[in-house]
Parts: sequence; structure tokens; C-alpha cells
Amino acid sequence: MHDLLALAETAALKAYAPYSKFQVGCALETLSGQIYTGCNVENASYGLTICAERNAVFQGVAQEGAAVKVVRAAVVCLGHEFPPCGACRQVIAEFSLADGKTEVTFLRGGQPVTRTIAELLPEAFVIPS
Repeated sequence: MHDLLALAETAALKAYAPYSKFQVGCALETLSGQIYTGCNVENASYGLTICAERNAVFQGVAQEGAAVKVVRAAVVCLGHEFPPCGACRQVIAEFSLADGKTEVTFLRGGQPVTRTIAELLPEAFVIPS
């Protein structure tokens, strides 16, 4: 099993965060066993900024296609601790395992905390079929 927190921390070191100073990294594992990482990339036009979690998910989609499923993900922000933002939770939910079983790990008080995406986003937006 890969240490996703360590991979997320390594990804955070590559973040481009001159405005917020929050260097965030994400590492995730897909159902196929592949690992993808991403970091936040800010822009002077704040709305064009991309979060680390979405960057990593989009890497997975780019490599595996639209059917990619995230099994677990880890998020690290250098010098700070918090779970994924709401937008990232929604994107993770879109590519999560059935019933929201995808695990998301982040740090709280220096310790890893793991929640399912369903716990982090209990009422995810879905388009009715």
C-alpha cells in the first residue's frame, strides 16, 4: 500500500501558491491501482485557480478515462491542516466508489483522519437520470 500522505506532501512542495501561501498536495489511488498526484496552482485571476484535489482527479481522468474511480485520497497542506474544500469534495464524489465509500485522509492535530466522501459530503449534487 502506498503512503498517500507522503506522496501528497511531496506534491504540495510543487504547488504554485504565491497569493494564498497555502501549498496543498493530493495523492489518490484509483480502482485500477494507479496513483495520481496534484498540487494547487493559483492564478492572479483567483477564479482560475485549481485545487490540488481536483488537479489529481483530473490527472486520473486524463489517464484512465471518464470511468475512473477513486478508491482513496490524501490531502496535505504545508503548515496547515484541513480537509478538502466543498468544490473538491463534489469532484471526488463524482468519481468515487459506489455509495460514497471512497476514503479521504487529511491531518488534524498532526494525526491522520480518514472519512468517507459520503461523510464529508452527505448530500452530493447528482443529476437525476
